[in-house]
Amino acid sequence: MTIPRSGRYIHDMNKNLTGKNYIVVGGSSGIGAATVTTLLDAGASVTVWSRSEPAELVSAGAEWAAVDVTEEIDATSLAIPEVLHGLVYAPGSINLGSFRQLKPQVYLDDFNLNVVGAVRALKVTMPALSAAEGASVVFFGTVAATVGMQFHASIASAKAALIGLAKTLAAEYAAKKIRFNVVSPSLTDTPMAARLLRDDKKRAAAAERHPLQRVGAAEDIASTAVFFLDPDNSWITGPVIGVDGGLSAISGL
Repeated sequence: MTIPRSGRYIHDMNKNLTGKNYIVVGGSSGIGAATVTTLLDAGASVTVWSRSEPAELVSAGAEWAAVDVTEEIDATSLAIPEVLHGLVYAPGSINLGSFRQLKPQVYLDDFNLNVVGAVRALKVTMPALSAAEGASVVFFGTVAATVGMQFHASIASAKAALIGLAKTLAAEYAAKKIRFNVVSPSLTDTPMAARLLRDDKKRAAAAERHPLQRVGAAEDIASTAVFFLDPDNSWITGPVIGVDGGLSAISGL
């Protein structure tokens, strides 16, 4: 696996992220891995929580812990920093199909992964986030949660719930200076989306659906996530930022 590298923000953020601690849940590939790489390049200490070990990221300096967010997390088995400056929750799913096709279990699985998993991760890290006296939590949504798209009923429902969770927690933890923000991408060129971009025809059709006429790159999404983690941007909490080639905001016609 080749981990994308991004030089965005590195110059400005070295002074901010050196010596700071971050956990990226689901950081072994795709957008999560790009976020880990950007944080490492900015001097941060990063731990990846995922089911499989990301060998290349570990070689680059990340720590790794085996965590499956679809099950209860045993905090006693994890080396969580006493002070945690940020948590990025990157797991996701692309279960597409018509309403008639999608079984109720698909909805339950998507909700468990995207929402309940985030709750599990937060429950075990909240003491360390509180100790930072200015921590940042970043979730990843989807453009489909706010723009009606065929065949996205399950994932759009789950991500809409995640957005609701973020906004609620942004209000609840504002006094403790823990910020919650959501980066909401459109189709991004990652391993998870490979089947949707498996040939030139599909890739071209996907690009044409976006006003900016291209599919997103993992670095596009990661750089925005790291923007929210940057202490210089600590007066932002609660919004959902669409990094989606203009799909949610403007017409491509």
